[in-house]
Amino acid sequence: MKENNIKSKIRGAYLISLISISMVLLLLGIVGLLILNAQVLSKYVKENMCFSLIIKDNVKEPDIKLYQKTLDTYPFIKSTEYITKERAAKSLQEELGEDFIETLGYNPLSPTINVFLNSEYSNPDSIANLEKFFLSSTEIVDEVAYQQNLVHLINDNVKKISAILLFFSAALFLISFALLNNTVRLMIYSKRFTINTMKLVGAKNNFIRKPFLTSGALQGFYSSLIAIAILSVIFYLMNQQLGEIVSLMDINIIILLYLIIVLCGILLTTVSTYFSINKYLKLKSSNLYY
Repeated sequence: MKENNIKSKIRGAYLISLISISMVLLLLGIVGLLILNAQVLSKYVKENMCFSLIIKDNVKEPDIKLYQKTLDTYPFIKSTEYITKERAAKSLQEELGEDFIETLGYNPLSPTINVFLNSEYSNPDSIANLEKFFLSSTEIVDEVAYQQNLVHLINDNVKKISAILLFFSAALFLISFALLNNTVRLMIYSKRFTINTMKLVGAKNNFIRKPFLTSGALQGFYSSLIAIAILSVIFYLMNQQLGEIVSLMDINIIILLYLIIVLCGILLTTVSTYFSINKYLKLKSSNLYY
């Protein structure tokens, strides 16, 4: 009966330790998720910033479409959209709620090509250089129109948010490591008498370390699987609420995040176990009670 109670306590302690490490690894996974989402969201916002190339009125539609195809070949352009005079007028009529063409007697709007840049080129300096390029490289573009203040505002906010997330992520990582290290140390502390007994019967340090390191690595592996399962649920819930953003995340990056969690689980628990057990290998029997 007493032996069963001891086994039950050992299983309980192991389970608590497993859950504690899982929560720490989940915290690390959330840190990675925050970093990934910050990058994805930043890329999404930048690549959806649009500026318009206003085409001269005397340019024929085949020439405009040919120029659009040329634009699509440039490496800094993600995509383009050709807006005819008629389509532009229809959109404006829907916004105004009245037929301004009937009032004016003609369509004053020009055909335009909306340009969406790749994220690395969606900054004020690059856009300013591209504005000069589009005006000088062809004769069919009359004007380049974009909201300059919005471009500056978006880039400034992305930098601020990235800096805050980086600081927050670093703090969470340090807290996570400290919690995991304390959990492992408490687990080893509960087995300090077993370690001392093995020393007394003449077991070598490597022989004593081996089962503890193996157990720590397995515990880290199992804990990482639990953390990944919970993180997958979080991904699912996020996909329900922010499907368009989450769908932009590369599945390979998500798999890489999962692999990092597994490696962190195994590596951190093994390293913490190694240093914790070394402490008790060097400890004198008289100090085991302190």
